Amino acid sequence: MKTRIVLASFVLLALSSLAFQPTSAQTAAKQGQTNDALIARGKYLVDFGGCHDCHSPKIMTDKGPVPDLNRMLSGHPADSKLPAFEKDIVTTRGWVLFTGDLTGYVGPWGVSYAYNLTPEPNTGIGLWTEEIFTKAVRTGKHMGAGRPILPPMPWMNVAGLTDEDLSAVYAYLKSIPPVKNAIPGAMSLDEYLGANK
Repeated sequence: MKTRIVLASFVLLALSSLAFQPTSAQTAAKQGQTNDALIARGKYLVDFGGCHDCHSPKIMTDKGPVPDLNRMLSGHPADSKLPAFEKDIVTTRGWVLFTGDLTGYVGPWGVSYAYNLTPEPNTGIGLWTEEIFTKAVRTGKHMGAGRPILPPMPWMNVAGLTDEDLSAVYAYLKSIPPVKNAIPGAMSLDEYLGANK
């Protein structure tokens, strides 16, 4: 009888310790590792979160604009120009303007462009650590310490993801093909209009 109680206690202890162990994705995230499960979770979050809506250039199809998978998550195309606009459209009439491929934006905050989220080292997030990525999302600052991340990026919503989910997103972004694409810098409306007279 005593042997069964000891055995049952050992089994309960083992099961309870397993219940509080982090999942393999969480363990991989905490150790900075990437694995198939972590990357798959990141892809799911990126797709579900609508990251392609802004960060992937579009091509027009019979179903409307769809992400250009050859430039997936590479941000506003460097060779794409904003169409002409009048400042008062966005400052006094309350409009927000988008480029045709939905990667460039004009609003009361100025002119902003979707960032290159591919692991390309010079124009994307290739040199970003997971800590920099997480800090950028949590603070709304480029690289976690730079300029503000401008609309329409919903960084405040993304900041609500768990550390494990942000690790998964980071792992997925690091796993996709790098695309060299230097996006223009954000500007105030006056700066942009002055530079494009």
